[in-house]
Amino acid sequence: MLNLKINWLAAWLLLPLVGLVPTAQAQLGIGLGAGRPRGQELLDGIIVKVDNQIVLRSDVENIYLQEMQRAAGKPVPPDLRCKILSSLVLNKLMIAKAETDSVTVSDAQLNNELDRRMAYFVQQIGSEKKLEEMYNKPVKALKEDLRGQVKDQLTQQKMQETITGKIAVTPREVSRYFNRVPKDSLPYFSTEVEVGQIIVPAQVNDKAKQATIAKLNDIRARILAGEKFEDLAKQFSEDPGSGKEGGYLGFFKRRELVPEYEAAAMRLEPGQMSPIVESQFGFHLIQFIERKGDSYSTRHILLKPQTGSVDAGAAAQKLVRLRRQILADSTSFAKAAKDNSSDKESAGNGGLLKNRQDGGSRLPLDKLDPAIFFAIDTMKVGHITPPLPYRTDDGKDGMRILWLKSNTPPHQANLSDDYQKIASAALSEKKNKALDEWFVKNRGTVYLEVAPEYADCKVLEAEN
Repeated sequence: MLNLKINWLAAWLLLPLVGLVPTAQAQLGIGLGAGRPRGQELLDGIIVKVDNQIVLRSDVENIYLQEMQRAAGKPVPPDLRCKILSSLVLNKLMIAKAETDSVTVSDAQLNNELDRRMAYFVQQIGSEKKLEEMYNKPVKALKEDLRGQVKDQLTQQKMQETITGKIAVTPREVSRYFNRVPKDSLPYFSTEVEVGQIIVPAQVNDKAKQATIAKLNDIRARILAGEKFEDLAKQFSEDPGSGKEGGYLGFFKRRELVPEYEAAAMRLEPGQMSPIVESQFGFHLIQFIERKGDSYSTRHILLKPQTGSVDAGAAAQKLVRLRRQILADSTSFAKAAKDNSSDKESAGNGGLLKNRQDGGSRLPLDKLDPAIFFAIDTMKVGHITPPLPYRTDDGKDGMRILWLKSNTPPHQANLSDDYQKIASAALSEKKNKALDEWFVKNRGTVYLEVAPEYADCKVLEAEN
């Protein structure tokens, strides 16, 4: 059923259909009924039931439209809708089985994912105001519209991880996979580069910290004098996720929030407010709301000390010293990144940025972040930039240096240059096979019904 019989070149042009999860922007569009051009509305309805899970006709059609747009005129499988439906049925089966197997997603994980996706979408649209105007709803209502969909996606992902998480491929399996691909189907890759980075955040000076603490103390005094915590959170908090919700963070279990925050919150009784608490995110005022079992809820006001040119200058000086040591072979870029970079993901990868598609370190030149592209565009392999201004995803100022490790010219896929990509495709095939086997084993344990119009898709069967 789920063995996608298309060559691996086509697989690179399409999202993996097994466990398919659209981008954050697409997910928001689907959840809010967007994504279909005017004049192409279709009557919706249930086309598959898997226990208490359902697949709607619009679920298939929305993803079909995304895949057609993504293909941009390139050929797609003639039975694409059936492949999408098969993937959705598998996902629904995993969600149904997750309920009986007690595979759950915590409220904290769900809330964090909703905040992450909403922040991404706000960034794409331009502002929260524009987003709210587009859907004629406040951000809080948009999150609630997406909550069920995102919870299902996280549950399905967690269940899939229990099925395929330990699967790996050997070099021999990768070689066999590559040798099965017809030579005329091998893709032609554009220029790819390996880029390393070392990020040093601007250290906030004591003057800025004291100014932030003084401002937060003033806010605390206003609350003690009778003003509402929620009102002042909306006015002053610099937490983009909770600020507009009056600082409300929702329910969390122990060890799900940073230790400093949790330790302060656990000392409070319902309604009480903490003194000022410092964490990696800034300075907090915390108000405890209630306990439910092993979970608790709080609201907070977050203020972040502002960095200035002097603070960034200190970070730049540190990077100048590191750059000099690397170029003099006193240390390697990988060691300098591991010991000094604040970006833990790249630091643990020798400083190299990762390709999100295959997990490797080679990045298509035309897909690079513009800031990186223009910085390395005229660089020679092995060169390192001087310190450049940088701002982290959470809005913190810093500096970074970039290293151009390699520059691979356009070429047809081969095992020597593209092993990581080929290994990723081979692993995907092996995982799909495991999911096929899991589906065959478990399809009889749930109630499954498919609408007659999709009978030809044979979603109840597994392909050989």
